[in-house]
Amino acid sequence: MTGDGRGVRVTLCRDPLEFAALAGRWDALHRRCPTATPFQSHAWLHSWWLSYGTPGRLRVVLAHRGDRLVGAAPLMLTHRPMPLLVPLGGAISDFSDILVDAERATEALTALERGLHRAAAHTVVELREVRPGAAAESLFEAWTGARGRLTDSTCLELPAEPVGTLIGRMPGSRAQRTRAKLRRIDALGVECRAVPGHRVAEALGTLLRLHELQWRGRGVNPEHLRPRFHAHLVRSARRMVPDGQARVREFLLDGEVVAADLALGSAGLTGGYLYGVHPRLRERKVDVSAMLLRELARQAAESGGGVLSLLRGEEGYKGHWGPEPVVNQRLLLARSSLEPLLRLRASQVAVRDRAARTVKARFPAARDWRDRLGALPSAGLSVMGRR
Repeated sequence: MTGDGRGVRVTLCRDPLEFAALAGRWDALHRRCPTATPFQSHAWLHSWWLSYGTPGRLRVVLAHRGDRLVGAAPLMLTHRPMPLLVPLGGAISDFSDILVDAERATEALTALERGLHRAAAHTVVELREVRPGAAAESLFEAWTGARGRLTDSTCLELPAEPVGTLIGRMPGSRAQRTRAKLRRIDALGVECRAVPGHRVAEALGTLLRLHELQWRGRGVNPEHLRPRFHAHLVRSARRMVPDGQARVREFLLDGEVVAADLALGSAGLTGGYLYGVHPRLRERKVDVSAMLLRELARQAAESGGGVLSLLRGEEGYKGHWGPEPVVNQRLLLARSSLEPLLRLRASQVAVRDRAARTVKARFPAARDWRDRLGALPSAGLSVMGRR
């Protein structure tokens, strides 16, 4: 598929080898898109495709101006529960979006809309976990067909400030307790070290072993224990750590690694993605969330701006820091002729949402790992037809 408009050419990439070869131009576009998160990096998306993609289903709409990539919509075709174009990255990614070159935003969006109309000739485009202010919102507003907007997962965000500043935002008694917990961590001699690129695979193996150990018998997310997830983390982090888009840390006590975490970062966002902790730390009365967040806050502050995201889920320990809830969106797009199909999809989601709320009310302890799987969208629905 090709097309021209205002000097921009639109193509549809269906070849995984072509997608792999886009790495350099994709990374440059990612840097020029101020709303991009780490989950739109080529390292993350291409690695995800290798672990989770279905042959023949790749659909990446690209907008080019000469040799410069100015827009990209990384999607794949799925047939369940109906024909849909959905983002690469799937349920293990906390945010999805399109990429738009800030210097060519208007023409890139026009080209991507045209390309998506062609790519989605018989399907609905369903963009999940779209952050407020994402480039996909601009595409949604410009869409010349049927549209639907629903709410999705809730994320919690803090300012990108050092931990001392974050503690200063707490009520007095809670701030005192948090400072005491950090002093205890230091008194025990817990050390933190960043893992260099050549040790990423080893450190992530340790992280996942500790993650399984900490959740043993308590409903671990089964995806985190699968080889394909392990392979994806190692592949993506090996590229992202040297580029500054990811950081793997190890925490040592008496010379032994007792915890490890993986944090992802872009120009506007730093997020703690996954961690593993040995039960020994809890036995020593270590506040693990304070230990991890101190290092994550340091990383976010060093990034020079944006937000510190605690990512999806509203687990109780996150609320202690007084974060701001930010609700992601699910955006549905289709040709005007496919509006009945779009409405059907919106109805399916609404039914599932009601069932999810019932499950959350009856089994609140099950919420945390289901949120990470991305299986439970929040309430809210509107469907619109346009032009």
